[in-house]
Amino acid sequence: MFEFVWPWTWVLLPLPLLIWWLAERKRQKQALRAPLFLYWRSIQEQQGKSTKRFPWLTFLIWALMITALARPQWVGDTMDLPATGRDLMISIDISGSMEMPDMVIEDKEVDRLVAVKALLTDFIARRKGDRVGMILFGEQAYLQTPLTFDLKTVQTMLDETTIGLAGSSRTAIGDGIGLAVKRLRERDANNRVLILLTDGQNNTGALNPLQAAELAEHAGITIYTIGVGADEMIVKNRFFGNRRINPSLELDEESLIAVAEKTGGRYFRARDTKEMEEIYQIIDELEPVEDDYQSYRPIKALFYIPLSLALLISLLSILIRTLISWRMHSSAITQTKVGSTNQEDTHV
Repeated sequence: MFEFVWPWTWVLLPLPLLIWWLAERKRQKQALRAPLFLYWRSIQEQQGKSTKRFPWLTFLIWALMITALARPQWVGDTMDLPATGRDLMISIDISGSMEMPDMVIEDKEVDRLVAVKALLTDFIARRKGDRVGMILFGEQAYLQTPLTFDLKTVQTMLDETTIGLAGSSRTAIGDGIGLAVKRLRERDANNRVLILLTDGQNNTGALNPLQAAELAEHAGITIYTIGVGADEMIVKNRFFGNRRINPSLELDEESLIAVAEKTGGRYFRARDTKEMEEIYQIIDELEPVEDDYQSYRPIKALFYIPLSLALLISLLSILIRTLISWRMHSSAITQTKVGSTNQEDTHV
């Protein structure tokens, strides 16, 4: 929507017209007192040089300046600002064990990382109002996405996540927590939350999980830990037949429970995609999205457009007048020279 911030400045628009009208009245009074002036004026009117002509170009420049002074602007549609009360970091294990195909989505066996990514998609989409970031860890931990309101970017970076980006042979759970704590404590937020997903145990890195949990506790960060992986899986073998195994033997539930309790969070066990989806719903209830939205309307100032036009017209007017004056002056000099030459020839 187009509007003016100071519309009252339009009362100044008729000012040049008023000045011109008063000047004309003054000239008319002077003409009544001086018949010679009236005679001279009549001659000018006969020659097409009427003094009553209104200076429309000057008035146009004045109108543009008044338009700029009124501060025109374009006001966009009302938009909701997301609440800024929570920072939510998601730390995902991408070590080699996350390739274990013990999850099922739509009757199709998939590996653990594919299941995590599929269910995190809906969870992230529901976090409007939270700043969301993502950390990946394997042999080392690194920041995949900084905390941001741009959930589409977070989703894109999640889709591009693959096994081995952070090393695949070991799992640095403590470093994954530690990096999240470092990023979260830099922010001034009412709530800081870390969701940690892993299927193994800490066997490398500078920090162990409990040390990292102490840092999180001091920073006021709540950690929800999720142990990913089925308890039972059938392995098919051509020579020895089918056999049942527990693919989650390396999952260190004791440490994950201790980390969650240390920070006031909870530990969840995700043996399949159904349990994982229920976990995300529980976290939604424990950490609800803020409903207190602030709204604003984007504003784009447009005063520079009429101001630029006024300046451009003024410069062109000055340039044209200068060129006309220069041509008249050149013509006068030429005529003077021609006249002088003719006089000399006559004298001769």
